[in-house]
Amino acid sequence: MPNSANQSDLDTPVILEAAINGMTTKDKNPEAPTSHAEIERDALLCYELGATIVHAHNSDIGLTGEAAAEDYLAVWRSILDNRPDALWYPTLTSSPGMPDKLEHIERIASEIPLRMCAFDPGSTNIGAPGPDGLPVGGVYAVSYEDCRYAFEFCERLKMGPALGIYEPNSLRTTLAYYRAGKLPEGSMVKFYFGGDYGLMSTEPGVSFGLMPTESGLLAYLDMLEGTDLPWSVSVWGGDLMQTPIARLALELGGHLHIGVEEFYSPDRSPSNEELMREAVELCAKVGRPVATTAQATKILGLP
Repeated sequence: MPNSANQSDLDTPVILEAAINGMTTKDKNPEAPTSHAEIERDALLCYELGATIVHAHNSDIGLTGEAAAEDYLAVWRSILDNRPDALWYPTLTSSPGMPDKLEHIERIASEIPLRMCAFDPGSTNIGAPGPDGLPVGGVYAVSYEDCRYAFEFCERLKMGPALGIYEPNSLRTTLAYYRAGKLPEGSMVKFYFGGDYGLMSTEPGVSFGLMPTESGLLAYLDMLEGTDLPWSVSVWGGDLMQTPIARLALELGGHLHIGVEEFYSPDRSPSNEELMREAVELCAKVGRPVATTAQATKILGLP
């Protein structure tokens, strides 16, 4: 995989995706939007600043099924009244089993526009340092049967899958569907690199997946070679902009996944607005335009 920009890469508009909240509590970052009003404010502001896609959790991550759907609808009806063409997607719920994890998404889509669906096509360990500094935690388990159900769900509802790639195995599973001609239209792979603080900790030392280095990104791109899948980079438990992969991704035709959900630093607690402005500034420095909704829809090939 070449480690240099070419003009076609630099001409490709950048999809900026803002993951605005997630499991980030106000104790971890006081700027995290959690109430309906805060979620609506941050989503609309991110769109205004250049975000093409907003990924959001609802106001209570413990909600499932109909309750989860109604909580999303309470916010996103209003957001889409203001931005009717906006691209967005919710997260999975904590229900056991992929059908129940996705139930609320079908309910939402029956009420308001929803063209994308997120799931993670593979398993990973999620943990933190224990008292002795060694890893403690659990397994975020996504089976092959879960993947099959989720891909078929996206195909049935004509949604583009936003695929969280925590580990190389997740990409290999995705590529198996791609080669078999079974990957739904609109698929995007999001390379989730493990920062020093991982997925859930405020103490360093336990993380997951590949490190956010040039070699890590090039390893993933080697796996993608020969495909036309759009891809983005993100760092969980770190600061994407302080790693080499943000600029390298832009130089090589990739996109940026940013926001309060993944960010963590003991030195600062940025807002989604700050992180968006940093991403837009980097795009300008590299010389790539920020994508419009119409451009992003075309790049992704959304059905």
